[in-house]
Amino acid sequence: MTANPPGYRYGDAQLARSPITLDDLELLKQTVLFGDDDVRALRRAGDLLEGRTEEVLDVWYGYVGAHPHLVRYFSTPAGEPIPAYLGRVRARFSQWILDVCRRPLDQDWLDYQHEIALRHTRAKKNQTDGADSVPEIPLRYMIAFVFPITATIRPFLEGGGAGAEEVDAMHAAWFKAVTLHATVWAHPYAPERF
Repeated sequence: MTANPPGYRYGDAQLARSPITLDDLELLKQTVLFGDDDVRALRRAGDLLEGRTEEVLDVWYGYVGAHPHLVRYFSTPAGEPIPAYLGRVRARFSQWILDVCRRPLDQDWLDYQHEIALRHTRAKKNQTDGADSVPEIPLRYMIAFVFPITATIRPFLEGGGAGAEEVDAMHAAWFKAVTLHATVWAHPYAPERF
């Protein structure tokens, strides 16, 4: 894993406790059919993605950059992209790829996912990086981004020498894990209905 990207606070005891309980998380895991086989498949995916996260991010940043309605969330209110902001987020995004594959789904995970969620809302957007950007990323894009993040990871899993069945297992586990992330990130947008 990379060494402490700017603003990366996984495991920080000072983070607010997630309002989502471990029991809630267990039910979400059951809902997306996430089990021990997925944990193993993600660990293997992490081995294949180690050292390649920048390549993955080139694809993802290219996708975001090609869509003005998405890049605006990393831009000034006037619409000018903020390179320093994009760079700081990129460093954390690189770490997130490995965290998806390697972090246990426990209280530390819940607490940091809550922090990430808040950083996409008016509660904390822009604060971590001191950015002068728009105040919130709409929930619709948080959910819709699950597909491109999932679809574009497959070629990186295929390129590591794994067989087709193993690639399918890693890809399915990645999809489930990203869905879990996006689901818990939705909490601050509608806490009373979560």
